[in-house]
Amino acid sequence: MRFYAGPTLLVVDDVGLLPVGADAAEGLYRVVEAAYERKSVAISSNLHPSGFDELMPKTLATATVDRLLHHAHLCQTSGDSVRLAQALLGKGGKPLT
Repeated sequence: MRFYAGPTLLVVDDVGLLPVGADAAEGLYRVVEAAYERKSVAISSNLHPSGFDELMPKTLATATVDRLLHHAHLCQTSGDSVRLAQALLGKGGKPLT
């Protein structure tokens, strides 16, 4: 836990992209709790914070989101995926030859 609470900024990407087990859900809460009011945490997710109870038990989700949103800047985006749009235009990856 000291490792995750050590950096000044902790970035957790794609929360909710894959299903998580009880240990992972508790781990996310513990990391957020360890950083709460001491460090900065940035989380990216396709889920709105109100949907975190799809990832973890409701009480754990409520406690996690409560700590994340206290003193937070919430940035919501919408629209199509930039990566998908580039790929459809042929500007994504390069074909293997």
